[in-house]
Amino acid sequence: MNIKINTIQFDADAKLIEFVEGKISKLETLYDEIIGAEAFLKFDKSQKKHTENKAVKIIIEIKGNDLFAEKEAKSFEEATDNAVDALKRQIKKYKEKLRS
Repeated sequence: MNIKINTIQFDADAKLIEFVEGKISKLETLYDEIIGAEAFLKFDKSQKKHTENKAVKIIIEIKGNDLFAEKEAKSFEEATDNAVDALKRQIKKYKEKLRS
């Protein structure tokens, strides 16, 4: 699976990039027909409290369909975890739909 990570208006360190790639690559164990994935990491400056100002959007390319999830949290790692969990649920629903 081809994974592309985009950081918007900041430079992510290698550790964060590795973490995001690792989490996304685990989705392939649920469904092996994932073509690729693209993640967008950004600071949401519109948040006044600045507590949950890290946003992660992940788009998964599947043959004939794309799935996506966007989550905000206090850290990019937490937002990534939440987005990947949402995508896991979507993949399971998608597979059930294919079976019926």
